[in-house]
Amino acid sequence: MGTSEAFRGLFCVETGERYDATATGESDADARLEARYDYDAVDWTGGALADAPRSMWRYADLLAFSNPVTAGEGGTPLVSAPTLADDAGLGSLSIKDESRNPTGTVLDRGLAPAVTAAREAGADLAALATPGNAGQSAASYAGMAGIRSYAFVPSRAPFSNKAMVNVHGGEMRIAGGRYPDAEAALHEQLQSKWYTLQEFDNPHRHDGLKTVAFEIAESASWDLPDAVVVPAGTGEVVAGVAKGFRELREIGLIDALPPVYAVQPSGCAPLVAAAERGDETVEPWESPDTIVGELEIPEPKGAAAALAAVEATGGGFVAVDDDDSLESAVVAAQEAGVEVGAAGGVALAGAGTLADDGALGSGDDVVVVNTESGTKTADVLRSHLMGKGI
Repeated sequence: MGTSEAFRGLFCVETGERYDATATGESDADARLEARYDYDAVDWTGGALADAPRSMWRYADLLAFSNPVTAGEGGTPLVSAPTLADDAGLGSLSIKDESRNPTGTVLDRGLAPAVTAAREAGADLAALATPGNAGQSAASYAGMAGIRSYAFVPSRAPFSNKAMVNVHGGEMRIAGGRYPDAEAALHEQLQSKWYTLQEFDNPHRHDGLKTVAFEIAESASWDLPDAVVVPAGTGEVVAGVAKGFRELREIGLIDALPPVYAVQPSGCAPLVAAAERGDETVEPWESPDTIVGELEIPEPKGAAAALAAVEATGGGFVAVDDDDSLESAVVAAQEAGVEVGAAGGVALAGAGTLADDGALGSGDDVVVVNTESGTKTADVLRSHLMGKGI
């Protein structure tokens, strides 16, 4: 199996027991698996990355597989948005624009290594349930790997995601209702043996997402912003970004962790509620109601990982209303030239709320992660404008 020199395997977070690189699901102790590395073997100082590719694979030393399935994901720009910073009362605001990834989503960073694991395991069929973006991404990478793929999506998933699953050669089942219905349908209807690409069941998904943090830090010569703000649904982006900063500290490139703030729609905010209660686990959100379907995850699989990750960085959780999120995405398009999706709008609105609440201020340099292309939710953003009479 082609793994990187520093990769040491997947390990149970509870017992420390080691598992092979292609292991999936929970450990024997019913805990999640995490990829671990020999951090002493990694040295990115002195121009070590000068000749590395302009993609997430420039950080291959801290990724599991040495021969990945890739479409050049990562290497996305950090776009300065001074007008948005002034509007929010922040020292500076930059948008980490993940819409530039191959299928228009940050999830490409996780599905590339996740599908590579499926290929290394000799899988014939890979599958997952998804609100939309991960299904499109999975179909793309599975197609490149020559693996059949199945995406189970809720009926409310964007048409663009549904269409592109098939365009990439993937198979799709539409479940009536919402994301939990798609999860249930996957396990009830798919009878063939399949390799999971589900977040956290496949630990390479959030491990790949840590490269967002690597790029944010490297773009500032390993200096750090005062805060990083990300939208939260399943918890994988939050956990992945925080893991990236922790690993940079492990290899000695940074001394401290920047606060990571996770933002959810107020109509489905189980992580926010858990943080407010001081709980380490979430209670399922009984009546999810947000237009941001990608983040409408009533019982996030990565809740414990996300809650612990944010606490470790000294960040926090915040909820924002849909109208504020959509307006933030529209303003970003009009004033910063970045086509921010509805989920990215949640993060931008969260940055504004954090500034209003005094958690962030005029002396702070803030990075907001836009996790998806605005074209994925163009109908939602246009409807918001129509509601304003535009």
